[in-house]
Amino acid sequence: LSIHSLPVTVTVKLKAEVVVSRKRCAERKEEREDKRVSSQKNQTESKMGFYLMKTMNPAYSLLNVGASGDDKWKKFNLSYFIKGALAGGICCSVTHGALCPVDVVKTRIQLDPVTYNRGMIGGFSQVIEKEGAKALLTGLGPTVVGYFVQGWFKFGGVEFFKINFAKALGEERAYDLRQPIYLASSAMAEFVADIFLCPLEATRIKLVANPSYASNMATAMPKIIRDEGVLRGFYSGFGPILFKQIPYTMAKFAVQGAAAEGIYKAMGSSPTQMSKTGNVGVSLTSGVIAGIAAAIISHPADTLLSKINKPGAGGTGSTTSRLINIAREMGFMKLCTTGLGARCVMIGSLTAGQFAIFDTVMNMLGAEKFHFHDPKKAH
Repeated sequence: LSIHSLPVTVTVKLKAEVVVSRKRCAERKEEREDKRVSSQKNQTESKMGFYLMKTMNPAYSLLNVGASGDDKWKKFNLSYFIKGALAGGICCSVTHGALCPVDVVKTRIQLDPVTYNRGMIGGFSQVIEKEGAKALLTGLGPTVVGYFVQGWFKFGGVEFFKINFAKALGEERAYDLRQPIYLASSAMAEFVADIFLCPLEATRIKLVANPSYASNMATAMPKIIRDEGVLRGFYSGFGPILFKQIPYTMAKFAVQGAAAEGIYKAMGSSPTQMSKTGNVGVSLTSGVIAGIAAAIISHPADTLLSKINKPGAGGTGSTTSRLINIAREMGFMKLCTTGLGARCVMIGSLTAGQFAIFDTVMNMLGAEKFHFHDPKKAH
């Protein structure tokens, strides 16, 4: 039976049904294609979201920084960051504790430059003559505890942030951006560290400024809470400590990284080619350079921090108004230079010691320290 033998009306009807059927098939095919494209888009977005979670979420990154298939990142895992934090705590507490006498004299010069006007060496003699040699260890307890906590978060945080930045950016891009990575990593790590350091630093300055205030850290901290409350007593200096510590730490790590790189280049070597002892020597030398630069940059804020923790300094208003009053009373030049010589000696030797001890402890713990390197060159 041919379609041509059917009546015209039937033939037209059949042709119309065929057209409708074909149209429906095309529509169903288009719907299936739309669903397939939508499904692929959702999967892509899900993968992108998961990637962003990995790269932007510190908690996830901390647990999974070494979990990829790339062998070079596997050693930078949770164990590595704990070792870095421990080494940082040890190096900061040891160096700050050892330099406590220098810090006592520096703080006295900043707080009372009229009385302590004979320079660094003369300041030692004045303190010993008036209060005995034991006074040079005033504030040792909060110094050691406070800077262990700060060093834990600062050095551990810098390692954590810079490695995650490097992993997210890739070796070549990370090498090109190594100075911004140093600056950003150190700023973020220092902010966290200062939240924990500020109460202990306030306690230390109280004890140095007024040794009769309390006999030790354990008795001083409850007394500060009773007298002034937690916020005013412990965090009046939080703004200045951020203003001091963040630029200081940024300069410290960025300058040390650049100085170490220059030393390796001048020697025609690299961290992987040099012995562990040689690397510690480079850290020591570059640490001196970084320490002096960081001391000069952060000194005005360090002076403000010492002053604002002195009772009555800057009046009775808000922390900001008190800081402005102190800065006006001292003047810009005195703010930048009072006690600067002592601070350069202290911070130069302290920073050099920190980097040397950090590398030594990391070696003892069996952790291979992360270094930026140019992937275009053999290493």
